[in-house]
Amino acid sequence: MENRIMKRNLLFLAMVFAGAVQRVCGQDVAIKTNLLSDAVLSPNVGAEIGLAPKWTAGVVGQFNGWTLSHNRRWKHWSVQPGVRYWLCDRFGGHFFGAHLHGGQFNIGGFDGRLNMLGTDARKLKKSRFQGWFAGAGVSYGYALVLGRHWNMEGEIGIGYSYTRYDRFRCAGCGKKVETDRPHHYVGPTKAAVNLVYLF
Repeated sequence: MENRIMKRNLLFLAMVFAGAVQRVCGQDVAIKTNLLSDAVLSPNVGAEIGLAPKWTAGVVGQFNGWTLSHNRRWKHWSVQPGVRYWLCDRFGGHFFGAHLHGGQFNIGGFDGRLNMLGTDARKLKKSRFQGWFAGAGVSYGYALVLGRHWNMEGEIGIGYSYTRYDRFRCAGCGKKVETDRPHHYVGPTKAAVNLVYLF
C-alpha cells in the first residue's frame, strides 16, 4: 500500500514539475517597439500577453511632443489595445487581429500630398489641426522568430476613426477658422514593423 502511495506521489510531482517547466519555457509576455513609428520621431512601446495557446492581448502607446523646424507640428499621443488570433502557436507565424485606438493630435505645416476616401492631407501644408480621435480596425500580420527571445513582426491594419478637431489658419498661429468639426476616416489604421522581446 505504501509503495502504491509513493508511486502516486512521485507521478503527481512529475506532472507538476512537467507543467511548471512547460510554463517557464513557453513565452507568455512580449515587449515591443514599432520601428516605423520610431523612424518618424514617434517613440512607442507595446506589451502583449498570452491568453490561450492561439490568443494574445496587448496594448501599444505612442507619444510625440516635438515642434519641428519651420513651425511644423507632429504632436500626438495615442493608445491602441487589441487582440490577436494566431494560426499556429502564439508569438510565431501568421495572425489576425482586432484593435481599438484613440488619442489626441496637434498637426500642421506638412505637405501631405494625399487625398483619398474623404481625407485631404494636403490641407496640412497651410493649416494646423488640433483635436482627438477614436475608432477600431482589423489587421493581418506575420511574426518571424529570430531566436528564443527575439522576433520581428510585420502588421498592416485597416479601420475607421471618428475625429473632432479645431482648424487654425497656419501651422504656427492661433487664429482659429473652424471649431469642433467632425470627420470620418476610413483607411489604414496600423502599419508596424515591430522588434519584439519575449519573456
